Amino acid sequence: MLLSEVFPLEFIKYDLKGINKNEIFEEMVDHFCRITRKNVKEDVLAALHEREGLLSTGVNHGIAVPHGKTSAIDSIFGILGVSKHGIDYDAPDGKPVYLVFMIIEPPVKAETHLHIIQLMAKFLRKPSFYNDIINAQNEKEIYSVIKSHENQFPLCI
Repeated sequence: MLLSEVFPLEFIKYDLKGINKNEIFEEMVDHFCRITRKNVKEDVLAALHEREGLLSTGVNHGIAVPHGKTSAIDSIFGILGVSKHGIDYDAPDGKPVYLVFMIIEPPVKAETHLHIIQLMAKFLRKPSFYNDIINAQNEKEIYSVIKSHENQFPLCI
């Protein structure tokens, strides 16, 4: 699975409006439910909040990777959100978050989730990947950045 398959174009949300973690979760899950036409908002939000209650999924340097498991869905989904103004996220470095890589999955896909996190970590270690996404102006440009970096750094799970 390529990063572009985890975060396909339709699951990219440019210019998030929320200013804190809860608002961002709502906004991104609403986007997910609208695209998939699945009525699973409460289940997904509960899964995200449950995981977030253990430890913040803010990972420093303006990035967060919220994730959760719910039996309300039958396959893994990634939703990428970009904030231009920054999100108060309780990240360990105390700084705002600008990129949110949300992953939701059924309970039986734990290994896939770990592989996706490892794959994302490899991409996010490249400052150019982060900068190119931040500087993109819309969802199509963000998706092009993902595809371009895959071509330069072909990793899959």
